[in-house]
Amino acid sequence: MSISRRRFLRTTTCAGVGIAVRQPVLPDSLLASVSDWDIQSDLTGERVAYTPATWYRPYRSKIASAADLRTWVQVDLGSTKPIDTIKLYPVYQGFPVRFKVEISDDPSLASARKIADRTQDDYPNPIDQVVGFRTEGVRGRYVRLTVTRARLLWRADIYGFALRKLEVISRGKDIAERCPVTADTTFGNPSDFAQLTRPPRPMGECVVTDHPENVSDPLTWRPVAYRLNAPLSGVSLQGGVFETAMENNIQYLLESFSVDDLLNEFRNRAGKPNPSPLKDSRSFWIYDLPGSNAGRFLMGAGNTLRWIQHEELRLRLNAVIDGIEECRQPDGHIMAFPEDTIFVSERGGYTCAWLTHGLIEAGYAGNPKAFQLLRGYYDWFNKCPYLPELMRRAGQGIQGMIANARMYFTPVGKPEDIQLVQRYFQENYWLDGLAKREEAMVWQYPYDRPHCYLLTDFEAYLDLYRATGDKRYLDAMLGGWNLFHDQWEHVGGTIAIVEEEEDPPKSYRLHGVPRMYGGDAVQTGELCGSVFWTLFNQRLHYLDPEREAYVTEIEKSIYNAALANQDASRGIIYHAKLLGTKEESTRINSCCEGQGTRLYSSLPEHIYSIASDGLYVDLFEPSTIRWSQAGDPLELTMATKFPFDPEVELHFSLAGPVRTKIRVRVPSWAAKEMQIHINGVGTSVGKPGTYVTSDRQWSDRDTISFTLPIELRITRYTGVEQIAGHQRYAVEYGPILLAAAGSEEATLRVVNAKRHEDIPGQLQPKPNRPLHFSDPQNPGIEFMPYCQVSMETFTCFPVIDIGAEA
Repeated sequence: MSISRRRFLRTTTCAGVGIAVRQPVLPDSLLASVSDWDIQSDLTGERVAYTPATWYRPYRSKIASAADLRTWVQVDLGSTKPIDTIKLYPVYQGFPVRFKVEISDDPSLASARKIADRTQDDYPNPIDQVVGFRTEGVRGRYVRLTVTRARLLWRADIYGFALRKLEVISRGKDIAERCPVTADTTFGNPSDFAQLTRPPRPMGECVVTDHPENVSDPLTWRPVAYRLNAPLSGVSLQGGVFETAMENNIQYLLESFSVDDLLNEFRNRAGKPNPSPLKDSRSFWIYDLPGSNAGRFLMGAGNTLRWIQHEELRLRLNAVIDGIEECRQPDGHIMAFPEDTIFVSERGGYTCAWLTHGLIEAGYAGNPKAFQLLRGYYDWFNKCPYLPELMRRAGQGIQGMIANARMYFTPVGKPEDIQLVQRYFQENYWLDGLAKREEAMVWQYPYDRPHCYLLTDFEAYLDLYRATGDKRYLDAMLGGWNLFHDQWEHVGGTIAIVEEEEDPPKSYRLHGVPRMYGGDAVQTGELCGSVFWTLFNQRLHYLDPEREAYVTEIEKSIYNAALANQDASRGIIYHAKLLGTKEESTRINSCCEGQGTRLYSSLPEHIYSIASDGLYVDLFEPSTIRWSQAGDPLELTMATKFPFDPEVELHFSLAGPVRTKIRVRVPSWAAKEMQIHINGVGTSVGKPGTYVTSDRQWSDRDTISFTLPIELRITRYTGVEQIAGHQRYAVEYGPILLAAAGSEEATLRVVNAKRHEDIPGQLQPKPNRPLHFSDPQNPGIEFMPYCQVSMETFTCFPVIDIGAEA
């Protein structure tokens, strides 16, 4: 399995590679306990916000094999100026161990004023706290920081110096901004000079985000109702690939962790006895994110129980919620970590969101305690003292938005749940940039990892639009949709951006990016991203049902990411790699397991959407839906073997005649117009990318039938991994991404033709193997659905060359 960011984080932060990965945010008591140096007198009281985005990356020296190196960086202010303070913005495990700061009018510092000398003793690591040195009115042109001992960066023999930013404050202004930088020739790094004096990020460099001016009065809100709604129950699956995925997911949920495992961290926090040792208690996913495992299980089990009655799942879900209730604090706090560790790792956003999602799903599944537990927690959380720093001081703190936004739309939601997001999480510059389709808003997001997790913010902003009616939120999210769809989506639908590394627009990396200091390459195509993309598109579909593109995105995400990353009931795969061999699946509570189980268990709600005047048939899966319209009960059964067969029939079961509208999707991937038949008679034709509406009075046993116009097609690969003299193409069959099994470097030749597009004409269906294709001209290569690839070596982007027949 390729190493994930969080697996990498867990194995490196203690070893000191904070330059390459996220700095951990440690309790204030860590610094307060330091006695070697009175570092407290050097601290400005500010905390620097983390970012790995390359435009805002830290300055990094060249590496050394020993700590006792000597390196320096120097800022030229252009002329002699009064200087009040010099501020150093630290990088965890990059801030110097010993150093000095000097000011001079001479670039060689032959004559210099020493502002700070910390060269005699090891300086405590300030972690994320900004260090400042007052100059007492000194004037000068050159400011030099000299490092005489560096910190360990990686393993036992890689040392270096890093700094996020150096500011020279004069009369309240940073006069070093955009000034030239020089350094020693041995360890200085010219490629990063500009980072030391770069302009500040749009909302400053530090972590506090408190903007009461963003908060709107609920009396001014003009809520926007969905035009469609998801069925919360009443859909049963009947033998297709979705049912298989749900059954596999049930086994995964039951076999991965016990109830005691799921409650262990809650009991530890509450001081209660634990019946048994915790499974994998030292893994990042458990140790750093206590309680997320319970959230994972509740998401999967809660969603499942809306569709399937399963006694064991119900018993375990109720037992987990009972255990959380037993550990609840008097103030309503229910998280599995103490309040004062909310800034540690990703607890403040990620972990809170997961448990919130899980309890919401459990509430909709019928557990009577779930919503009350959440309301009690959010009554505490919405007034807790950590909020002004939570979004940028905690890892993935931005994900906290979706928890509050979803909370508002539950039966126990309050306006305060939305107002909190507006005050502490809303970023106006980002909304404006997304609305303008500015690419930097995604791949250079300045306050956290440019990553698929930004899509959780998109979900939250759409919820703010629904709550308030403020079109600014909608305009920004439509811009965000276009950016991800046009710039960071692989053919097949997976998300082509990865945290910690650089993914420019349309880079579409296939092999991943090697780590700076070693380790496996970082892959794109996280399953989490496809789940968030699905949920984002689901919201947009409900707001704008006639734009079929949103459902096409959901369909691709399900077939080419969710189903492709499920390893039967054995586990869930982290990345949807598009060539080579698939990763091994896991049962470790990874982020992609949690979001994967969430999607598998909610598959039925994506087949149909319910309107006030009828039903939308969105996906094609053997199933039955029962719903009510104006008090009349309706039942519709879909008979199909899609994607293995394009024939679809819809059968009504009605107690009496009912008038309703049935809207059938004609997918945008359809090769031609689609004919709709009612009771065997052709009634209407739909163009690709639309819905065909049949508005009539229906009777029992009425039937709608159609054949999906599905064909093979190819799309040229345009990303950064080009092969000189050759062209790569993806092959799709309707929404299904196909893989060329047999070789990671498969090359196919189109014979007796002049166009690459003629390759589908050479592919022949394999007898008794639906969606498998062979090519007599290219023996040894078999095309098959990517979601069916198991142990085979494959590529989803084979080289296709034009050439004469041999």
